Amino acid sequence: MAETHVSKKRILTGDRPTGKLHLGHYVGTLKNRVKMQHEYDMFLLVADYHSLTTHPDKEDVLRTRQNAIDVVIDNYAAGVEPDKVTYYLQSDVPETAELTLLFTMLTTVPRLQRVPTLKDVMHNLHITEPSAGLLNYPVLQAADILIVKGDVVPVGKDQLSHVEVTREIARRFNTRFGEVFPEPEALIPEDAPTLVGIDGKAKMSKSLGNAIMLSDDSKTVHQKVMSMYTDPNRIHATDPGTVEGNPLFIYHDLFNPDKEQVEEFKERYRKGTIGDVECKKVLSEKLNAFLDPIRERRRFLEERPDDVIDILRAGAERARPIAQETLAQAREAMGLTSLTRERIIDLYR
Repeated sequence: MAETHVSKKRILTGDRPTGKLHLGHYVGTLKNRVKMQHEYDMFLLVADYHSLTTHPDKEDVLRTRQNAIDVVIDNYAAGVEPDKVTYYLQSDVPETAELTLLFTMLTTVPRLQRVPTLKDVMHNLHITEPSAGLLNYPVLQAADILIVKGDVVPVGKDQLSHVEVTREIARRFNTRFGEVFPEPEALIPEDAPTLVGIDGKAKMSKSLGNAIMLSDDSKTVHQKVMSMYTDPNRIHATDPGTVEGNPLFIYHDLFNPDKEQVEEFKERYRKGTIGDVECKKVLSEKLNAFLDPIRERRRFLEERPDDVIDILRAGAERARPIAQETLAQAREAMGLTSLTRERIIDLYR
């Protein structure tokens, strides 16, 4: 079970359980989690309720069970330690659902329709008529954050609007009913780039087939690197090539620790004295060296599935009492206390 850090600010972060994680997740999120776990009291949510907003069928729900395990394993493999971080499954803290219901009463439909990411999700998933659940996604996210009284939420720039909705809800609740919730601050982590896919056309995504997974074996990584998109205008190895924006060198910059070698490759590439193949072979070696310890940690937990369940169970055992206390405070502030005989008599005196 994660340790209690009374003096540290609480941070809420998480992942939708949609499958195994990839290098884009590492550079954009996991790397910073490894750092932040020492600085904050971190709660890591495996957001299976959120998956229902776009994939509500039973087979999708059942698939999230294995996906949730993979999310825990990949976070652990990257170095997010269960003794420092509270991992828990969203649906194991049902108080979140009740708090979401209460928050929907404080949020208007036009406000949710103005959240920019709603249109993006609908466009990307070809959704013509969003469910009420999808529209309420930011409200559920607010409940996730506020049920554990998160002080800080690490987000990308595209998610800032969600944190602002959370702040508005907290402010509106506190003004109307009394001080219960903090107004969490958004944290845009430094050094958290969006990693381009190996096709060079979009950010890395498993669904687009342009991702290098943290769980890929060395042969698969080598094959993916050797097929990587580079400078389309470079026909021969002797042609001067473009380095800027070239996925080959974006990956070298991120994963090749030999910076002198990277600079040498860039100079030679610009002059046309080194080919894509040589640069890719070296990148493949460097990537596999980077991934080897991650694969080893992943393998350790894959062989112990009961340990993964224990990690989530221990996290829920810590998160639920916090959630129960928060919900009780919210209900008390709103006047939604239990109507015992004595309470009814008091109300009518």
